[in-house]
Amino acid sequence: MKLVAGLGNPGPRYAQSRHNIGFAVVDELARRWAAELSRYDRHFEGLVGAAAAAGQTVLLLKPATYMNESGRSVAAVWRFYKLAAEDILVVHDDLDLPVGQLRLRAAGSSGGHKGMDDVLRHLGTDTVPRLRIGIGKVRRDVTVEYVLSRFEPEERPVMEATVGRAADAVECWLTRGVAAAMNEFNRRPDEQSRGGPASADRT
Repeated sequence: MKLVAGLGNPGPRYAQSRHNIGFAVVDELARRWAAELSRYDRHFEGLVGAAAAAGQTVLLLKPATYMNESGRSVAAVWRFYKLAAEDILVVHDDLDLPVGQLRLRAAGSSGGHKGMDDVLRHLGTDTVPRLRIGIGKVRRDVTVEYVLSRFEPEERPVMEATVGRAADAVECWLTRGVAAAMNEFNRRPDEQSRGGPASADRT
């Protein structure tokens, strides 16, 4: 059994914001796998669904705790199903990557992402795979407004394609493992289209 947790903020106010790109990827996986993801589970503090994918049961989770407390929800699922940390993939936005770029890592620090930081704190380990999705970088003094804003019209086609590639990366992680997924998807989109070299960041 595996768990794919997309991070974001609940409610219509934050729908389709840059910070909620993790939710968008989980929604895309639910669509592909015909998984029901509309049921709020009080014990897990989030929307939880299950699907048969890659020959196994895969849980999908959208925490409803708000971004900075995502760890409570992820850890509740982790404990209940007795999962290994390596069986969890967290999907979240990243300010340090250009819009549309993916970066998969098998372990490491949160990189300053408060939602991921809370997940690592609750699980007590940094050996949690994560898929970071670039939303573009801005000045520190406007960070909050930026991450809660929606993508500009010219960015939306790029991000729609990015959500699809991110879902592909999740499926690759499930079928071929984290190393293969990093090798294939840790590239800029233009490099992927022409089979260019993968990023050297494979930790």
